[in-house]
Amino acid sequence: MTYRPVIDQFHLAVPLDPFCLVLFTAAFVAASLLTARKASYGIALLVLSQPFDLSRDVLGTTVSLPKAVLLGVLVGLATYAGVLRLLRERPAPLLLLSIGAYLAATLLSSAASAHHGATLRECFKVLEYAAVFATAYLCYRLDPHDVVVTNAIAFVTIAVALSALAQEFTGAPSGLYVGAAIVPRIAGALEGPNQLAGYFEIAIATLGALAISRRSGLVDAALALATCADVLTFSRAGLLGLVLASAVLYAVARRDALRALRPAIAGFAVGLVGVAGWVIYAQSPDVLRLSLESPEYAGGVGNRGELYRAALRMFLRHPLTGVGAGNYELSLADYGVYGVRTHANSWYLQSLAEGGIALFLATLGVVAATLSTFGRALKNGSPWVLAAFAAGLAMALHQIADYLVFYPKVGAPLWLLFGIGAAAIAGRRTTAR
Repeated sequence: MTYRPVIDQFHLAVPLDPFCLVLFTAAFVAASLLTARKASYGIALLVLSQPFDLSRDVLGTTVSLPKAVLLGVLVGLATYAGVLRLLRERPAPLLLLSIGAYLAATLLSSAASAHHGATLRECFKVLEYAAVFATAYLCYRLDPHDVVVTNAIAFVTIAVALSALAQEFTGAPSGLYVGAAIVPRIAGALEGPNQLAGYFEIAIATLGALAISRRSGLVDAALALATCADVLTFSRAGLLGLVLASAVLYAVARRDALRALRPAIAGFAVGLVGVAGWVIYAQSPDVLRLSLESPEYAGGVGNRGELYRAALRMFLRHPLTGVGAGNYELSLADYGVYGVRTHANSWYLQSLAEGGIALFLATLGVVAATLSTFGRALKNGSPWVLAAFAAGLAMALHQIADYLVFYPKVGAPLWLLFGIGAAAIAGRRTTAR
């Protein structure tokens, strides 16, 4: 048998089938009943469902396992009397306002949109993130049971890491073309290696912060496997994000952080051994991606230089409201990039291109609101606040070179963490009164 390090994958619309219909219905019912019984179960189910969405197409949109679970958790929350009043507590209103402004700017971008269906889908995605934030916030305010949520995060992180590491042997969805050699870039359950790196930034920041307070074998295993797999994505921005998140944990907790991150350091070392193996296989240090120059061939998704220039041309032609949310990939040929359909590889440039000044400012508003909220509350001692700040800062900088919140498998876990972090702040304030 010949090993093929890269196996091309093509997205095909998969209609809703009877099996998934039954599965989504069962997930909805289970999430409703379990959340009504214990709100922390709702968070755990949201965490477990995000990476394995099983998306199916229905009437021009998608239904998925995370959406079914989210709706079920919302129904379960409705059984708690007066639960919505908790959203009035600080800092929830500020964060909801920031995502509301982002939604308004996304809606405004429809003014110049040539593909209104794509814009509408982006609006619904922002609404989904807002619902994930509010749901996680309410669940944790009602039931701040850390053990259930921590175990769910550790378990799903292990599952995602193993799905990625398996691709070292079964074939990855993308790769590095180094001379005649092709080196796999693993992605696992995520859409691509950069997306996997973003997912692990959130997971490692969260598990690292939790390990500072209370270590466990499950958390240690998750940290080691996630870090090892993260290195093998060969994502440069992802590696910088990982280092930044770890640096935040160290800056806040010092020696406790070093002890907590020992499994992650071990996983990092094992990942480097894997990288060294691929350097030997390719017979070239170019595997390390030390050059900042864009490759001539980028796997059919363009390179950052041409994608960035196209984004700026879109912005200059439509400076106020952009070309329309979701329209960037559909408009590339009109701006000199042919045969490519992808995003701008930068959240900020994507915002300028698709939503003009309005969406760009709304994007900066989301970043400022989240970082200021959790940065000011770092002294309250909650690991969730520390995790939210570390992950938020790492993702804010990582997305200069990648557009990760475009993908619900990354965006939803980030907003879920923000929801728990905000609830931890509100809970401490209520206790202190």
